[in-house]
Amino acid sequence: MPVPTAFTIAREPFDSADAAALRQAQRDELDARYGRDDHEPGEKPTADSVPVFLVARSAEGVAVGCGGLRLLAEGGAEIKRMYVVPSARGTGVSTAILRSIEEEARALGVDRLLLETGTEQPDAIRFYEREGYALIPNFGPYADSEISVCYARNLS
Repeated sequence: MPVPTAFTIAREPFDSADAAALRQAQRDELDARYGRDDHEPGEKPTADSVPVFLVARSAEGVAVGCGGLRLLAEGGAEIKRMYVVPSARGTGVSTAILRSIEEEARALGVDRLLLETGTEQPDAIRFYEREGYALIPNFGPYADSEISVCYARNLS
């Protein structure tokens, strides 16, 4: 797939065909990195628990990235299923998705975003740190996970 030079980002249903394909590609990549398929502690995100899901598309309409928001009972929201296809990495798609997620969170009245990534994802760790997310103690279902790394950013 050619590297996108222009792209759009819009809300799509969590369970749309392209959203499901992107989430599966993410899962396949994580399975390869961690060598197993049980690398996510806690409740898996669903269409019911992720009210905002965004898909980035190339100028040709090809789905190249995604990310969503899951509201947390204790306040704030968690970024879920942030993913960009390998051929679109380094093009600004991931940053644009992240900023769009932050805008959606603000529109919902969320003032703090949290996220979990993993020890075998140094590229994601660098990305979130570069984008202003601060390392925090592992929260919620990730508290006892040895492969989780958690971050947060205040939006206000």
